Amino acid sequence: MATPRLEDPNFRRSVVLVLEHDRDGGTLGVVLNRPSDVSVTQVLPTWDALVTGPSVLFQGGPVQTDSALALAAVPSGEEPLGWRRLAAAIPAVSRLGTVDLDAPPEILAGEIAQMRIFAGYAGWTPGQLKAEIEEGAWYVVDAEPGDTFYADPESLWRAVLRRQRGELAFVATCPDDPNLN
Repeated sequence: MATPRLEDPNFRRSVVLVLEHDRDGGTLGVVLNRPSDVSVTQVLPTWDALVTGPSVLFQGGPVQTDSALALAAVPSGEEPLGWRRLAAAIPAVSRLGTVDLDAPPEILAGEIAQMRIFAGYAGWTPGQLKAEIEEGAWYVVDAEPGDTFYADPESLWRAVLRRQRGELAFVATCPDDPNLN
C-alpha cells in the first residue's frame, strides 16, 4: 500500500496486490483501486459478462498499459482450464488466479466467481521495491480475499488501512491534501 508520502501519480494512494516476487527477477503486481473510464465491452467484449462490477478496465500499473491481465477467483479448490492459481500458500489469495484472455470465455463462464481485467501492471527491478519500502513509500500489509474485487475500489486504500492494527489504522484519516487540514 502506498504511504501518504508517495506522490508518484501512478501509485498515489494505491493498493497493489503483489502477484510475483523473485529476488533475482524483481516484483510484479497490479493496482487494485484504479478503475478507468474504459468499459470492458470496448476492449474485450467477449469477457464483459464475466467481469465483477464495475465493468471497466482497471489501471493495473504504468508498465505495458497496452496489454491486459485478468484476475479471477474460483469458488472451490478446482483449477479450471484457462485459469492459473497464484501463490496457493497465501490463504487470502488461494482461490485467486490469472485468466488466459486468449481462451474462449465460455470455458470459464461457470467456473469463476469473480473477475477483473487490468490494463498494464506494476513492476519493480530486483531490490527496487525493497528500497522503496525502506524509504517509507510503501506499507506491507496482508491481503484479504475481498480486496481484489472490492465493491467500491476508489475507497479501498482507506478500507485496508482502517482494518490494520495499531497506529497504521490512523493513516486512513490522512486528508488527500494535508495543506487543507
